[in-house]
Parts: sequence; structure tokens; C-alpha cells
Amino acid sequence: MAAAVKKKAVASIRLLINAGAAKPAPPVGPALGQAGLNIMAFCKDFNAKTAEFQSDVPLRVLISVYADKSYDWQLKMPPASFFIKRAAGLARGASQPGHESVANISLKHLYEIAKVKQQDMPGVPMKGVVRSLMYQCRSMGVGVVARPEDA
Repeated sequence: MAAAVKKKAVASIRLLINAGAAKPAPPVGPALGQAGLNIMAFCKDFNAKTAEFQSDVPLRVLISVYADKSYDWQLKMPPASFFIKRAAGLARGASQPGHESVANISLKHLYEIAKVKQQDMPGVPMKGVVRSLMYQCRSMGVGVVARPEDA
């Protein structure tokens, strides 16, 4: 038997697409078209795989393009800022982080977000993920409190 030959990726494409909303229009179409990929096949695959997510959830996609115009793609969790804004009930972060605080979230909420985000960070301990989320909160003008009642 022949051993499986690992293909060498010639390009890597990163996109942020709402769940179930991949269309041949920008940003998906131009990014995949430049690499010479079948745009409609990707859109159908992506929309089918993300059907169980809510339609407003932005998902990160990493596409590896190979020399024979084939591709593999990985679905990553939404950005941390999406989860933080949703937990705090915000539409956007502070316009002057560090000078103004727009909301508070509890450590319990941060821990729940960290459990989801840890899927994208293999090998990083939970404490490190929570710490990075705390820094993300600070950069958005969201305070972190110890108890959910204080939020």
C-alpha cells in the first residue's frame, strides 16, 4: 500500500463569514476566485455545515489551497469580542477603552466563553484563555466583576 502523500498548501485564506450566509459576493467570492477555487461548492458546503448556528454568528474560516486547485477548510469559533459583546448586551465596545467603561461581565461568563474559545487554542491552559479574555475585555471597555450579581 502506498502511504498517503501530504499535499503542500500554496495559499491560505482567512475569512469571517456569518453562519449560513456564504454567497459568491464579497468577501467570499473575490477571495476564492483569486485562488481559482469553485466558489459555489464552498458556499454550499459552508452553509450546510453551519446550518445549526444562529444566522448572526460570525464564524472564522481557514482555507488551505493546494496546487491542484483543491482545498480544505476548517471552521473556527467566533471572535472573543463577539462573545463578550453578547454576554454584556452591547452592540459595540467603548470608543475610548481605558477611559470609559460601557458594561460589566462576571468571571462566570468569562469562564463559559473560555470553554468555547479553548477549542481553537489547543494546548493553552484554561487559566491562560481566561486571562487573554480579561485583556480583551479591558481593550473593549468592559469591566470584569467577581460575581454575576455585580454585573
